[in-house]
Amino acid sequence: MTRAVCPGSYDPPTNGHLDIIARAASLFDEVVVAVMINKNKRGLFTVEERMEMLAELAADLPNVRVDSWYGLLVDYCAQHDVQAIVKGLRAVSDFDYELQMAQMNQGLTGVETMFMPTSPANSFLSSSLVKEVATFGGEVSHLLPPNVHQRLVKRLAENA
Repeated sequence: MTRAVCPGSYDPPTNGHLDIIARAASLFDEVVVAVMINKNKRGLFTVEERMEMLAELAADLPNVRVDSWYGLLVDYCAQHDVQAIVKGLRAVSDFDYELQMAQMNQGLTGVETMFMPTSPANSFLSSSLVKEVATFGGEVSHLLPPNVHQRLVKRLAENA
């Protein structure tokens, strides 16, 4: 069985994330969407909420499951027999950073990284940008799955 992981913070999951996950699901027997835990960052959504949203989004992808991890991604890969890391790239600046990570990960455990270019419609999209625009009342519904958009609007209203 070929297994890949799509790691990220997913705070919140965007249409760009969903696109990469779905495309990875068509290439691997199993794809694990791993919500990476960074104790130094306070997300808008809890890890559990992000996992719940991602599980809802991946419900129609039978070979996708959602998990979380605190620590080195390569340790997750080793413990769960994951052969590849799938990363979406939006721009050259993403590649510069991700290449270093890929080389480090490959050197540590031999796990390979597959870079997947984002669809042009999502090339500018990031969770941080979506949150910032939404915080100031900008329209972001077209950038998020409907259930994520509803949760984002509700959370921002709670925090206002």
